[in-house]
Amino acid sequence: MRQNLHTHSTYCDGKDQPEEMIQTAIAEKFDILGFSGHGHCIYDDASMSQQGQTKYIDEIRRLQKQYADEIQIYLGIEQDILGRVPNPRDFDYIIGSAHFVEHEGQFMSVDYSEEMMCKILHEWFHDDFLEYAKTYYQNVRMMKDWDEVDIIGHLDLLTKYNEGNKYFDFENPKYVSIACDTIDALANKIFEVNTGAIARGYRTSPYPYKNLLAYMQEKNIRICLNSDCHDRTKLACNFQESLEMIRSVGYGSMVILTSDGFKDLSLEAFQ
Repeated sequence: MRQNLHTHSTYCDGKDQPEEMIQTAIAEKFDILGFSGHGHCIYDDASMSQQGQTKYIDEIRRLQKQYADEIQIYLGIEQDILGRVPNPRDFDYIIGSAHFVEHEGQFMSVDYSEEMMCKILHEWFHDDFLEYAKTYYQNVRMMKDWDEVDIIGHLDLLTKYNEGNKYFDFENPKYVSIACDTIDALANKIFEVNTGAIARGYRTSPYPYKNLLAYMQEKNIRICLNSDCHDRTKLACNFQESLEMIRSVGYGSMVILTSDGFKDLSLEAFQ
């Protein structure tokens, strides 16, 4: 079994046309491919326009039928907390993500660049990473009662530039407590193990960090493995290594998306 439900195309900030991505997925023996373009959000330059989003829906539905005999295609969307989709039923599933923090009416992206992250940390939070984390995870927790959200995207995205504990210690008990409280609040959701920052050279391990993944396993949180793909050559980036990490913390299954919804499948089935 090979699945990726977090896939971007030229409709937002991806490099490849949807059909090119599908052809690569077939060549690499994927069983399931879900598209998750950035939903329209006025704060996000990478997101689809309203007109583009309509075209995106139409094209993915067309390709879903065209390739039905070769691969299961699903129409999803990555919804930022600042841009909830007006018609959730247009999609087979929704990934809910927090990309921004707010200060005095201004919004800045936590993952756009290291320079911007440093500006947020220094100017808005006076170099106090814990205060930054509190604000970020409060935003993530907003999705607790959002029934349309199926999957929580890259839980600890704010740590994108923290490779080697550059700005704070991943094991800091106060930070871990903040993150785990967020996991508890969203325990009814599926969380993704996301290898996107590895593909782009910022991290050597996926989101979430291993200690948070271990906590999820203790709490019986359901997970899926996604590459957050923006480049079809990285569609299965770090999947084998991530599967080993998932097994190492005690997981025995992950979820796949089917025509009947999300189903649990033994890790033995994945490659």
